[in-house]
Amino acid sequence: MPSRLRNTLFPLLLILTCPPTVLLAWHINANLNGSVSLFLQVILQNGFWNTLWQIWQPVFFGTIMAWKIIFIFMATQLLLLRIIPGARVTGPETAKGNIPIYKDNGFSCFLISIALFYFFAYPFALFSPTVVYDNFAGILGALNIFSLFFCLLLYLKGRFKPSSSDHSTTGNFIFDYYWGTELYPRILGWDIKQFTNCRFGMMSWPIIILSFAAKQAQSVGLHNSMLVSVIIMLVYIAKFFWWESGYLRSMDIMHDRAGFYICWGCLVWVPGIYTLPAMYLVNHPVNFPPVVALIIAIFGITCVMLNYFADAQRQKVRRTEGNCKVWGKNPELIHAEYTDQHGNQKQSLLLVSGWWGISRHFHYLLEISLAFFWTLPALFFNFLPWFYVIFLTILLVHRSYRDEQRCANKYGTYWKTYCERVPNKIIPW
Repeated sequence: MPSRLRNTLFPLLLILTCPPTVLLAWHINANLNGSVSLFLQVILQNGFWNTLWQIWQPVFFGTIMAWKIIFIFMATQLLLLRIIPGARVTGPETAKGNIPIYKDNGFSCFLISIALFYFFAYPFALFSPTVVYDNFAGILGALNIFSLFFCLLLYLKGRFKPSSSDHSTTGNFIFDYYWGTELYPRILGWDIKQFTNCRFGMMSWPIIILSFAAKQAQSVGLHNSMLVSVIIMLVYIAKFFWWESGYLRSMDIMHDRAGFYICWGCLVWVPGIYTLPAMYLVNHPVNFPPVVALIIAIFGITCVMLNYFADAQRQKVRRTEGNCKVWGKNPELIHAEYTDQHGNQKQSLLLVSGWWGISRHFHYLLEISLAFFWTLPALFFNFLPWFYVIFLTILLVHRSYRDEQRCANKYGTYWKTYCERVPNKIIPW
């Protein structure tokens, strides 16, 4: 297939299928007992397009309450990002010499956001703690509409009023809308990807699952399966914001432009799909023996912490230029040379001991494992709550190939040497 046709059909397929998929996931969970097979029976009876329209039509444009919730949440996060103190951190220099600047106040904003939700929902009783669950279909409909137009705005901004020289178009509107036209767009001083990826997508996640837990508590009482799932997720999200400055130097930020792929994904896919296990547990409560619940929680939290330690280990080696200890020993390193975007010879350290000597992408295995443990409380009666785990596995395996290709192009023979010393890509031994 010609590359131009491929770069049109595949993005178009995702743009057309992902928005209704999020609504279908909610509908199957809320109205069909979480059963995908029951949904297929409905399709056979009523037809696919008729079924889809019946599901989407009532919330296609969202609801008034949903738009209020979204506006208040976005305004709160933009305000917190602006006023809460935080260190000034930078991302890596781009090929065109631009260095993005961020405020590192994510963990403080995370704690404040949860505190605001708790105090306004309980002591002050300004709204019900179940408000997100009760309006979730409308929220997803409104977010879909908002995000599709927001991505169009970003496309136009990258073409006609870019924030930096890191912008371009291919002449293929579908691909440019999907991939984005700017690497680091800013609007009124706010960095768009930090807002969409971190302060909306990741910050909405804890609020959503806390509302789901409140709904279960209101309906049938809070069961320990929900408690375990939510606790593991909250620890993971807390870890993310503690390490936010590291995420701002990841592939999502460094290489993926601000388009449908990243921005719609964080504004709609993260709230709608990443929360599926807790969403499912609202109507499918399970009470484990206390020791079983504790074991699942310990395994899940352990995976979160190991994931953090792995990332921190690599950062420490680079920060100290290898003058540190890794698992009590001097780190084993490959001093890789490469040519930067300006033609200058540079050197980078490739760590081949510690966590990074086990496999080249060991942290991806931990990501998949911790998602497995926060989904495990839903058990295996239905496919729906496991959709995120399957999606994440495909995403990270694909990303590992992108990582490897980028490193091979950058480091050449040094990367080949690294692969020989650490032969396993994701799964150790």
